[in-house]
Amino acid sequence: MTEEPRTDAMHDPPSSKGQEVQRTFNKITDYYDRMNRLMTLGRHAAWCRDVAVSTKVPSGGSMLDVATGTGVIALAALEKYPNSTIYAVDFSERMLTEAASKPGASAIMWQHADANDLPFGDESFDAVTHGYLLRNVDDVERVLEEQYRVLKPGGRVVILETCPPRGLLRYPVTLGVRVLIPLLGQMVARDRESYAYLQKSTLGFMTPQEVVAILRRVGFASIAWKKKFFGTHMIISAQKAVAFGESR
Repeated sequence: MTEEPRTDAMHDPPSSKGQEVQRTFNKITDYYDRMNRLMTLGRHAAWCRDVAVSTKVPSGGSMLDVATGTGVIALAALEKYPNSTIYAVDFSERMLTEAASKPGASAIMWQHADANDLPFGDESFDAVTHGYLLRNVDDVERVLEEQYRVLKPGGRVVILETCPPRGLLRYPVTLGVRVLIPLLGQMVARDRESYAYLQKSTLGFMTPQEVVAILRRVGFASIAWKKKFFGTHMIISAQKAVAFGESR
């Protein structure tokens, strides 16, 4: 069972980058889902379902979706694991309000929280998920350490992220991302500035191998990853080790 939220959690003020991210996502809430569908040619929801399935939450288990946004991963997990307990947290209160208004959302515990300092006890969850979180934080390792802390032994983290394209398609895909994302932001959302930031964070983030190296440093094992959408997205899964003598 998921533990009650910690009362001793640290609450450092957001960094300048954190404040920028918070402002950006509060600003784009109303058209976030539509833009995700357009930018991924309709594949975003399927990737979120893939993330949910990959958690392998046991019957009656618990899951935490960090940076839940409009709740797409959390709601997909609820559909896949209806007997589970699901918490979903985000830095943007507007995103949480939007997520909590969706059909079926009342079965999920929505909570405002900072990914750098999760308000949950150690070993609280069977799985942790997040989509497009790591490219928006100052310290990826600290954020993953927090997720490791709240995972039960044997628990899984599943990550959906962008990654810079490589190989033969690198240059045409990079050019497409640089042009298309701000253009869609202007046409659909009348907000070129916010999506120019998202374009830069997409192309400037780590490769799968770099994320895997950090996961290993934090202590995760059984790490696997796969690329999506011309190499611009990745899904990475990893497991917290089970202590000797324990069973999952």
